[in-house]
Amino acid sequence: MTTNTAPLATPPTAPAAAAAGTWQLGDRTVNRLGFGAMRTTGMPWDEVPRDRREAISVLRRAVELGVNHIDTAAFYFVPRRSANELISTALQPYADDLVITTKVGPSRPRDGVFEFEPYARPDQLRGQVEENIRQLGLDQLDVVNLRWGTGLGAADGSVAEHVGALTELRDAGLLRHVGLSNVSVAQLEEARAVVPVVCVQNRYGLTDRSDDGLLARCGELGIAFVPFFSMGAAVPGAVPGSNTPDETGAEAVAAVAAGHGVTPAQVRLAWTLHRGPHVLAIPGTGDVTHLEQNVAAAAIRLTDDDRAVLDAIAPAAA
Repeated sequence: MTTNTAPLATPPTAPAAAAAGTWQLGDRTVNRLGFGAMRTTGMPWDEVPRDRREAISVLRRAVELGVNHIDTAAFYFVPRRSANELISTALQPYADDLVITTKVGPSRPRDGVFEFEPYARPDQLRGQVEENIRQLGLDQLDVVNLRWGTGLGAADGSVAEHVGALTELRDAGLLRHVGLSNVSVAQLEEARAVVPVVCVQNRYGLTDRSDDGLLARCGELGIAFVPFFSMGAAVPGAVPGSNTPDETGAEAVAAVAAGHGVTPAQVRLAWTLHRGPHVLAIPGTGDVTHLEQNVAAAAIRLTDDDRAVLDAIAPAAA
């Protein structure tokens, strides 16, 4: 697999999202700073859904800034908003270089309650893939991640049968590439015995480094590692004190941020991107200003001293 390391600088005319360099998702090249679409709808616990026009503006601005990797799923919805529908409305006709990554596996009731039950059987994955295709207005999905389990951490069990079902859908032309989400190193290896895996998407961030080993293994294999909730936000009820940035090490992060004239959230994103050239960031937001700040983080170059300070906030996984 061809890979590209992040450059030290980019031409002034280059899109902002290109500042961190690129990576290959199979045969598709993406900028390492992407966008997660989950928050475009507003979250299920919000009192009102996010303004539709604002969400569409965020998506269009992301593409203007050079974002060409958008992460979404058919189960990203609230009763009156769907992330896939917003993407379709905002961005069609899609740019040739835009890569949309989706996820299948969990199911959600139509009332928008944030539960991932029941989990799909292998024979039900085709229906979920086709639902993403319909909602996005595509003939073929670029990357489909098997999102394993119903929690935020890797779940036990064999993924082989489900990965095999996605491989059949790839061979049938419904998708180009297979990825994984919420898995362990062992499950990655099991899946690789069935089909090439182009990315792994797990919860990971400055203060949540339990998957250091998985990140390293992905780097050895040339597989993209794509953290979600890299700034500490999570689903209420699933993690204590969630839906707010993790304040662990806040003073240290703030000090590094002040040294660069940026925000703590931008420092957290920059740290994520500095974890390796194969690490892709997909921060999500429904606010244009926050989007622009997130994308600008692609250009932040942390010093060795900065990284030492940040690495010391949470211990590396054994």
